[in-house]
Amino acid sequence: METEFTSGRETLAAYHIDPPVTDRRPPTLVICHGYPSGVLGSAATTGRSYPALADRVANEGWRAITFTFRGCGASSGDFGLGGWLDDVLAVADQARSLAPTRGVWLAGFGTGGALCVAAAARRPEIRGVAALGAPADFSDWANHPRRLLRHARDVGAIRDPQFPANLDSWTRQLRDVRPVDDAAKLAPRSFLVVHGSDDESVPSFDARVLSDAHGSGELRIVPGAGHDLRHDPRSVAILIGWLDRERHGPA
Repeated sequence: METEFTSGRETLAAYHIDPPVTDRRPPTLVICHGYPSGVLGSAATTGRSYPALADRVANEGWRAITFTFRGCGASSGDFGLGGWLDDVLAVADQARSLAPTRGVWLAGFGTGGALCVAAAARRPEIRGVAALGAPADFSDWANHPRRLLRHARDVGAIRDPQFPANLDSWTRQLRDVRPVDDAAKLAPRSFLVVHGSDDESVPSFDARVLSDAHGSGELRIVPGAGHDLRHDPRSVAILIGWLDRERHGPA
């Protein structure tokens, strides 16, 4: 079912599906897409395959929610890392009150996975996180903010020519959001880290750093896989297996 969530002044286009099985309080998974690469599509097309993933997750007994970040898809607004983190927090908060649930888990790909870690560090009620192809920090972006800003405009993630109003503030968010620091705050909650051995965008070392920072994360390196783990069936199978274990864990 297509729906909407609010995040501050922004409206986020979303998709929500309940499990087909009878369960008065199913667990809820919020699924987050990554940053638009410009190779597989623009910001306008980002996240289009995620409702299909939500459907598969729902078939495993979960209430599944996916959405497009501000600046992407049919969502309003413009890309900023702090704004994207606000979006994850807003959707996770609203997911808890959507209907009775056993709790909320987060799963994200690329930048979305890193922000899931950051969000869970700020919301102790989030039960667990799966991060697939996630960077440990955004230092590369922070070191080249104008290049990132230009790319965001090129792919359509920033539509307003006057945005951001303050480049220094926009850049500071790239340094302030540090998933590697937040992973420790996520512990001892469940943490799945999946990464491709041949990731061309984020080195697999980042996955090891995130897992080590948590202390008891489940680290899975997928041989030969690149950055686009959303379309790697092995990675999706690892995610589904983790969700199955989480669903059958303590209530």
